[in-house]
Amino acid sequence: MLTTTDTVTLTGPLDPAALRRAAGPLTVTVDAAARVRLDRGRRLFRTLRDGHDGGGERQIYGATTGFGALVGYAGRADEADQCDNTLAHLGAGQGPDLPHEIVRAALLVRARSLAQGLSGVSADVVDRLAEMFATTFTPAVPRYGSVGASGDLVPLAYAAQALRGRGHAYVDGRRMPAAEALAVTGLRTLSLDGRDALALVNGTSVTTAALALAHDAVRAAHRALTDLTCLLADLLGCDPGFLDADLLRAYGHPGAADTGARMRDRLAGLVPSGERPLQEPYSIRCSPQLLGAAEDALRYVDAVVAADLAGVSDNPLFLPEDPDPDGPGEMRAVHGGNFFGQPAAFAADLLASVTAQLGNLAERQLDLLVDPARNGGLPPMLATEPGAQHGLQGVQLATTAFVAEIRRNATPAAMQSLPTNLHNQDVVPFGTQGALRAHDMAELLGLLCGSLALGLRQAVHVGARRPTAPRCAALLDALSAAIDPVDPDRPLDEDVRTAARLLATAATPS
Repeated sequence: MLTTTDTVTLTGPLDPAALRRAAGPLTVTVDAAARVRLDRGRRLFRTLRDGHDGGGERQIYGATTGFGALVGYAGRADEADQCDNTLAHLGAGQGPDLPHEIVRAALLVRARSLAQGLSGVSADVVDRLAEMFATTFTPAVPRYGSVGASGDLVPLAYAAQALRGRGHAYVDGRRMPAAEALAVTGLRTLSLDGRDALALVNGTSVTTAALALAHDAVRAAHRALTDLTCLLADLLGCDPGFLDADLLRAYGHPGAADTGARMRDRLAGLVPSGERPLQEPYSIRCSPQLLGAAEDALRYVDAVVAADLAGVSDNPLFLPEDPDPDGPGEMRAVHGGNFFGQPAAFAADLLASVTAQLGNLAERQLDLLVDPARNGGLPPMLATEPGAQHGLQGVQLATTAFVAEIRRNATPAAMQSLPTNLHNQDVVPFGTQGALRAHDMAELLGLLCGSLALGLRQAVHVGARRPTAPRCAALLDALSAAIDPVDPDRPLDEDVRTAARLLATAATPS
């Protein structure tokens, strides 16, 4: 079994960095505090279900009843049968499998939520999830089927079934029957009762994971695009007056002021050429306002992601009145809607809007850079020998396609509620669709940043001045070390990906 020294403990909230690391082997620990919470939660569940608190046997959703619109009917008496009853009917997903990094991140989010001890699950469920992360085992989960309302029922059901040895899974990227994948990785088959099975699926973990990973990628692209805008301004010899601190303070928006401060830091030492027009195009002059508004919006998404990663999404919850884990205290099962992914749905839609406008900015800046009428007299398409060579022409065409795809996907999902489940779920947030779409868009935004970076690297090769600001010069040197000039023409797809990867790691929050 593959192991790693990288460790995540399920006591506190997760962060996006932990979710990224979950894509590969990761040591996940269930500490003593988590075990105390799990044991008490399980005890509360069994006490309430069996009526041992003196209140008589209780109806507990999913443990003694049917599911969804069929809650008014009795479930199966046998606990193993009740598990099958939970998961089998949810095997209705379709489409391609979700990316491995989303599936594993979702299960880490689920493990953390369950480890809070409010779901009434057995500690063995969390232990089996923790063991999975030390391997490359990844359940095969179809993309389509969740409405993000009663949690991500359909996708999480496929994940739970794979851990039970049913369906399919991946090991080291190879798809195979789940039972075979468990055997290859040395994992034990997961045994569940009805409460365990429902708790595994009755949360927004896929939505939360996809949103967190998408947001992390857009944050990196935002930082990268801020730095690339500075490099563009330096190569063209722009006057940095549009970044004046008093000007941006008067604007009144904290994101713009903070972004302007970062850009002034990057452009320290800039020597204007004196040959640019009094006012630059908006893609340069209004960049602190645009990037600053994106920063303010991303801070809102920051808060939603942090809350989702720290919270418990499930139904019902088993809540002790006594904060002492070993105290007798009163116990209650509370049925509610903490599986309803509306916060993430709103945040995903906002993230999509931010991604679209950042993509617009990157594409417009590249368009400016390849146009001899606006780029300070550099050759068209930044070709070394226009006509005999074509420079960035293919890349610029591709960026147009990327932006069109992003715009097509930017339609809000959270407003498109459709009633389902015999009107039990009469409003749904569609956060899963929004978050997965945001994840797709974030990848395209990274490629747009990589395309712009390639153009800036090529601009110096065909006659643009060397940056005068030291930090801009350092960024150019890093790009030049990783990417050869386009001379003669060659396929540039891998160069764009190389630049995108470099920016994703080099664009630090400082």
